[in-house]
Amino acid sequence: MSPRTGRPTNNPKENYTGIRLSDDELKKLKFCMEKTGMTKTGVIRAGIELVYEQITKK
Repeated sequence: MSPRTGRPTNNPKENYTGIRLSDDELKKLKFCMEKTGMTKTGVIRAGIELVYEQITKK
């Protein structure tokens, strides 16, 4: 059996980062998840992209 399982990808997610959130931040995250239908990870990745775009446009 192959040691690698799952779908092959051109953009593997090999890095892990844990975060701690306040109650207010968690409420905002859950609100975003409900409104967009995205996962926690999806909302966080979208937020990273937004901040990155703002920084690089200047």
